[in-house]
Amino acid sequence: MSPYVLLARLAGPLQSWGLSSRFDQRDTHLRPTKSGFIGLLAAAAGLSREEPITPLDELRFAVRADRPGTPVEDYHTVGGGRYPLRPRDLITDHRLNRTTAPLFDDNVPGRAFGVMPSPSVGGWYGAPKGIAPDPNSGHLLARTGHRNPIITNRSYLADAQFVAAVEHEDKQMLDELAVALEQPRRFLWLGRKSCPPAGEISGGVHPGCIEEVLAAARLLPQATSEQPWTWVEVAPGTTGASRINDQPVSFHPTHRSYAPRWERRMYIEPGQSIGWEHLL
Repeated sequence: MSPYVLLARLAGPLQSWGLSSRFDQRDTHLRPTKSGFIGLLAAAAGLSREEPITPLDELRFAVRADRPGTPVEDYHTVGGGRYPLRPRDLITDHRLNRTTAPLFDDNVPGRAFGVMPSPSVGGWYGAPKGIAPDPNSGHLLARTGHRNPIITNRSYLADAQFVAAVEHEDKQMLDELAVALEQPRRFLWLGRKSCPPAGEISGGVHPGCIEEVLAAARLLPQATSEQPWTWVEVAPGTTGASRINDQPVSFHPTHRSYAPRWERRMYIEPGQSIGWEHLL
């Protein structure tokens, strides 16, 4: 059977495509990842994270950097500062209901429930984190008594635009995904929830392999590169290919897993046959 290709325009104020992110260090690849784009397609189709992603994991992937964007860093803090301790913090945090000391900070003495702490606590930051009902009593408790700010470093691509493409022989599946991108059943984002896409996404389904379709697709209207690089998924062992741990296996929230895949960077001259007028 002959292959077909679904094109997509990935554009927005911010994008972030992490490869090895952790909570306090959230990186971004310099282009959309296959796992990130497959996740976007899965969300558009209405799949939950617990559901198998087959046959989406069978799609062959490529991405073209028409507008690479600008890398930016966000020094992000949650909490911290000096604000009065609120009376309700004494009620909702079980650690303040005991006579043990010290509880949150070496400089903050503990007090029994119902007894106000010493005046030195007046300038202490009092916003407990991780508030949730206690499974036994049902009372709201703080998951942690640590009051220092949570600090993370987050990387983004600003003002970037990419052409993503996926190839498969099942045209009906690609047609359904093209519709889902414009009528998604779940929220879509460009790598992270803080990065919503701008404008229409779907570039339609076209006959041919990825290389042929990308060679027929025009540059995006706001492209900054006349000769954009393209990264195309290839078979293992292909000359000039590099390995990347970006093949999605499962998006399950408690055991996400990925496998290696291979891609090759190449220059594919943009053509004129496939336009983007419907996205304007």
